[in-house]
Parts: sequence; C-alpha cells; structure tokens
Amino acid sequence: MRVAVVGNSGSGKSTLAQSLAAVHGLARLDLDTVAWEPGQVAIPRDTVSAVADVEAFCAAHPRWVVEGCYANLLHGPLKHVPVLVFMDPGLDACLLNCRQRPWEPHKYQSRQEQDEKLVFLLSWVREYYTRDGEFSLAAHQRLFDSYAGPKHRLTGRAERTFIEQLALPGA
Repeated sequence: MRVAVVGNSGSGKSTLAQSLAAVHGLARLDLDTVAWEPGQVAIPRDTVSAVADVEAFCAAHPRWVVEGCYANLLHGPLKHVPVLVFMDPGLDACLLNCRQRPWEPHKYQSRQEQDEKLVFLLSWVREYYTRDGEFSLAAHQRLFDSYAGPKHRLTGRAERTFIEQLALPGA
C-alpha cells in the first residue's frame, strides 16, 4: 500500500498520514522534512535535493505514506501509483485545525516559537485559494485532475472507516 496526501496547511494531511501509518504499518514522510533546510524555519532547500530525498524514501520503503502541500514534490511518488488523497475540507476547517495544532518539534524549537508564527500561518492558509504556484489550490487541483491512478478527494475529516478500508481492493 502506498498513499500520497496533498492539501492546504491545516487540512488534516499529517493527521491522516499518522493514522494510515499506524493502522497499516506504513513508513511515513512529511514533506516538510525535505522541503526546508534542516533546523531552519522557512528556508527552502534546492528542489533537486528535496526531490532526490523523496525518491530515495519511496525506493527504500515498499509501503509508505507521503504527505505535504508541495505539488512539485509529489510528482515522483505518483510514479509509484499510490492512492492519492486530496484533503479539501475548506477554509474554516483549515483555520480551526491550525489554531488547535499541537506543537511540532520537528519544525519549531518551542511551542512559543510555533505560536509566534500562527498569524503568518493563518494568512498563508487563507491565501491558498488565490495564490499561484506549487502550494496553491490550483496546483493541487491540477495534480488531482491529471492523476490517472486511484484517488479520493476528502471534504471533511478522514473517518476511521476510510482509513481502515483504504487498503481494500477497489477502495
């Protein structure tokens, strides 16, 4: 089983990926860990290195889930014909999830540092619907529409039944 999850910040990508990894025993890659310079906030790595790391992860694990808002980093995993899940719960759900997200120690030195970035994050989430580029709704929609493999668009929270049945044939 292989799964690629894409969507806006706060859409539930990480929560879904964590659940899928736990239920189905999948290796998990949060694309934030390869898209940015290690130990630095919002300093992008060069795309070639990030793509190489994603490809290496996919090649090293027969069963995986890859998640993130980086349409450009998902083209490689999609070559492996995973189930593509587009998390699209809407603006209000994304904003609420961002306000309620637990501390992410792989991104921030402290909860306080994370909270100081919340205003920027909420603005970023709002701009998803109008911005251009790899982090936009338009890019995610193009990725979803052009993918010929198995795919699902979730407009709400991923329910336990969806997570458990995702691995079933025809799911």
